[in-house]
Amino acid sequence: MKLLKIVNSKHLKRRTLNFLSYSYSSCVSQPQTPSFSIPSTVPPLTESTILHSIESSQWHFIKQVAPHLTPSLLSSTLTTLRHNPQLVLHLLSHLPNHPHSLDLTTSSLAVCILYRLPSPKPSINLLQCLIFSANATNRIIFDELALARDRVDAKTTLVFDLLVRAYCELKKPNEALECFYFMKEKGVVPNIETCNQMLSLFLKLNRTQMAWVLYAEMFRMKIRSSAYTFNIMVNVLCKEGKLKKAKEFIGHMEVLGVKPNVVTYNTVIHGYCLRGKFQGARAIFQTMKHKGLEPDCYTYNSFISGLCKEGRLEEASGLLCKMSEMGLVPNAVTYNALIDGYCNKGDLDKAFSYRDEMISKGIMASLVTYNLFIHALFMEGRMGDADNLIKEMREKGMRPDAVTYNILINGYCRCGDAKRALSLFDEMVQKGIQPTLVTYTSLIYVLGKRNRMKEADALFNKIQQEGLLPDIIMFNALIDGHCANGNIDHAFQLLKGMDNMKVLPDEITYNTLMQGYCREGKVEEARQLLDEMKRRGIKPDHISYNTLISGYSKRGDMKDAFRVRDEMMTIGFDPTILTYNALLQGLCKNREGEHAEELLKEMVRKGITPDDSTYLSIIEAMEKVDDLVGNDDK
Repeated sequence: MKLLKIVNSKHLKRRTLNFLSYSYSSCVSQPQTPSFSIPSTVPPLTESTILHSIESSQWHFIKQVAPHLTPSLLSSTLTTLRHNPQLVLHLLSHLPNHPHSLDLTTSSLAVCILYRLPSPKPSINLLQCLIFSANATNRIIFDELALARDRVDAKTTLVFDLLVRAYCELKKPNEALECFYFMKEKGVVPNIETCNQMLSLFLKLNRTQMAWVLYAEMFRMKIRSSAYTFNIMVNVLCKEGKLKKAKEFIGHMEVLGVKPNVVTYNTVIHGYCLRGKFQGARAIFQTMKHKGLEPDCYTYNSFISGLCKEGRLEEASGLLCKMSEMGLVPNAVTYNALIDGYCNKGDLDKAFSYRDEMISKGIMASLVTYNLFIHALFMEGRMGDADNLIKEMREKGMRPDAVTYNILINGYCRCGDAKRALSLFDEMVQKGIQPTLVTYTSLIYVLGKRNRMKEADALFNKIQQEGLLPDIIMFNALIDGHCANGNIDHAFQLLKGMDNMKVLPDEITYNTLMQGYCREGKVEEARQLLDEMKRRGIKPDHISYNTLISGYSKRGDMKDAFRVRDEMMTIGFDPTILTYNALLQGLCKNREGEHAEELLKEMVRKGITPDDSTYLSIIEAMEKVDDLVGNDDK
């Protein structure tokens, strides 16, 4: 008996492409088509009926009976069609609106047939749907795949690799690694491409420890690493800041017979440049050239970006000229690095000149370019110019992203314009752009400055309900708001909340709380916080000590103020203008003119120039003395 006739190739191709585009996101919500009842003239729905319809290309009938197709009937049909993956793919393309027939068993069977196709995408999409919709653990899915493989007599282990890849594409690192171990238990060796995809995911998610665990398992299982594998692991070392080991790893590659390529050297150069270690980067650069590998645009971009971040803009500009001499064409990344550098320096004219040069060379300004300029203009208070750029950006068909909105919202929050910031937040949400922690932190900050703490607290609670975990910056913004508005007790509740959420406080957290206590004249409590900081391994900074000195000085407790000053100097902090101003204010308040005069001389002797606050304290003290003398004359 003939198996089945192949259907019209053009029609088959069109339907196949339709299924290829059917990704796991389609599983979330499918529009339901009207259910058709099977006419009484149609024979009973059996495997033979379904197979005959497929054989004779009666796809309209398949579409008609799809709502009534049971998992068991589909399973037996798929088993018969196991040697014809293209036809199975065509069949499945008629079922996306009727997922009831594609249960765990049938989906697993389909995957064990579809893996034969040239593209792995249909199999991965089906697995993603299964992961997303099935009420099953990854162990159950893995075991069901193993059973389905035996049922269709598939000798390959590729289906397990495809499951791991499906988890990787869904950014589920733990599940991917668990499936790797299931394969190991079964005596199945994953292919190197699967391992590389896992390593790449771990790197992107900053799960460097998981990357090393997997790499060690690969070594034990004798999975031969490719150049791509080594490049990922070099990148892992660079991300961990282990630059020397990354450099040594290149030698390790060569010993194992894998030749380092341009990407390998670029990765290490980027790691060195990112940390401002340009001498080390240049040494790698020379080694790379010595090995006969030519630097590319990415190589120079790493140097230019690193130099710009260090403020060494002339050197970075010089490298741009060097690129042209080498025949390398700069790209948007090159120019954006230079634009960012000059924007940070405050030289917007130079930054705009690079934008113009970029456009003249046919390189379109990207959304990143616009975001850099909008941020710089906001920092300089040039709101009108920033608005013009946003208008220009929209005219060119570019839509603001989360970064753009964060810049705008943060900019208006810095200006204290809560109304405009909240309006932009509403616009952002309406356009379907997901607010980030940065967005919410900016809003909490401005609400705190406007004494709108109920709204700030409500927003903080909303964030947690949405599944976002507040970070240290957000906690500090909310604590600052409560301290500034006299709610010191609430601020301390937030500190306890940080401990419960495993968010470690920093010196800013404690400095804010100390300032809150000092505002209320509770300097002893502030002093206790300084001691608590030390116990928790958080190093006090200038602000910590100056806060205490200011607190004691305002109360006129100059002996304690000078004691803190001495303690501060003992651990290596030199007094700043803030230290001297606080001490002078306290001495003047106590009418200790001679002591104040000595301190002023010491301040000048140490090269600290008095400012308006310094002179204001002295003038106020002199006025008090005059008032006292005037009263005595009377």
